[in-house]
Amino acid sequence: MGYIEETNELRLDFKKIADMSGQEVIPVAIQNADTSEVILVAYTNELALLESVRLRRLVLWSTSRNELWHKGKTSGNEFELTEILVNCEQNSLVYKVRPMNGNICHTSYRGVANNCFYRRLDMDTMKLVNLNGEGA
Repeated sequence: MGYIEETNELRLDFKKIADMSGQEVIPVAIQNADTSEVILVAYTNELALLESVRLRRLVLWSTSRNELWHKGKTSGNEFELTEILVNCEQNSLVYKVRPMNGNICHTSYRGVANNCFYRRLDMDTMKLVNLNGEGA
């Protein structure tokens, strides 16, 4: 893991959207269909959406690599796509998924897999606190 995943310092990437200039994508929140936990927030485009529907698997658009991202294809930790929700303005989605095997996120805490939202912001100190135990 990198510094961003391990630190307790708040370093939000407010340039992320600007860096995606020219990419036709919308945000998609990925939610565990069984627990309602938010696993991650990513992006999809028309190609990734259609591939997700066709395969009934979680397929996203990697804005950093500019290519389809078959979540878990290389690690074997794929997700079954069970439902797609569309917001009122049709500019964001919620995918309800079921983890098929193993890790949800590339991060872990003492060998136990996290979802991607494993830290909360302590609003008094403006530091990140690992929800699985000690500070990040």
